[in-house]
Amino acid sequence: MSNPDAVLARMREYMVGPTRFMNLYACFELGMVEALRKEAGLTAAEIGAAVGAKPDAVEQLLYLLVKEGFVARDEATGGYTLGALADVAETDLQRVLTFMGMIKTGMLRQLYYLADSVSTGSVVGLKELYGFEGTMFEAAAEVEEVRAAWGPLAQNETASVYPWFFRSFDVPAGARVLDVRGGNGLGAIMTYQLKGSPGLRVTTFDRPALEAECLRNFEAQGVAEHCSFVGGDVLECLPGGFDVMLLKHFVDMYDKDEVLTIFKNAHRALEPGGQIVVLAPVYPEDIRDTDDYQADFFPAYILGCVVGRGGLQKLSTYRSWLEESGFEITKVSAKDPTDVPADAIINRVVICATKRD
Repeated sequence: MSNPDAVLARMREYMVGPTRFMNLYACFELGMVEALRKEAGLTAAEIGAAVGAKPDAVEQLLYLLVKEGFVARDEATGGYTLGALADVAETDLQRVLTFMGMIKTGMLRQLYYLADSVSTGSVVGLKELYGFEGTMFEAAAEVEEVRAAWGPLAQNETASVYPWFFRSFDVPAGARVLDVRGGNGLGAIMTYQLKGSPGLRVTTFDRPALEAECLRNFEAQGVAEHCSFVGGDVLECLPGGFDVMLLKHFVDMYDKDEVLTIFKNAHRALEPGGQIVVLAPVYPEDIRDTDDYQADFFPAYILGCVVGRGGLQKLSTYRSWLEESGFEITKVSAKDPTDVPADAIINRVVICATKRD
């Protein structure tokens, strides 16, 4: 942007961002797109009758979709048909709508308090909206609206990410594996099922309050003899005697000094030659990469909606922090670009590093 007019024009894109988002999503929420999927050529009055809205309001909302080419309008008949949306597979569309639903319910209102969250280092929106003091992960266990917004997205992410994640690293036969901040035990269960070998033991490490649920899940999946739970705080210490430690989905939820503490705790707890496996989203090395949307999304999401601290880092930053903590990176894996949908925001990598003596 080389002149003030270009800067102002770019700022206009931010000004219309929230209204553009809600206009589009409301067309799906109201059932307008679904009505057109069932029957092409409906007028605004017919769509309104189908979804319970005034024809004038229907027409107003559809202006944006016509502008974007998502929907087409026949000027002679006034009838609407699906434009580019007709070519989008239903499974792809549902994935996008699940993410948009999380943004609406789990982000928009909380982001009103973004500056307050940054100032206090806590998710102020959770307190103001739900009377809950804590993180989004903790709130999801107690607040139905938060769970309903975040749960389906988490399930989609698990189905998409975990098969690739577990293909990205090896576990020695008979190893002892610690799934750090492993939550309800799903990671431990999948580790045993996908990396199983005689003598393999997998332990979930997380807040003591999660132990009962975790053990129930081990029992239900038939892995109770091979999986266990240890409670504790990742910033205090990690239990020792492990050959592999998995750090999935959470290092970006901590600030630099805390991430270094976690890495150093892992180094102390691992056996000689032990391996740490980090799954995390990363910024591109050149943050000005306009094809990468993570800087557009994650700072506000993590600071204003999830934990009130932390944030994504570049791969080179994680490399530096791991080396400072006594590790040597041995492998970095990224998803095949052909396996990443066009609507994806998150760019994750798997970093494998070995403990230096």
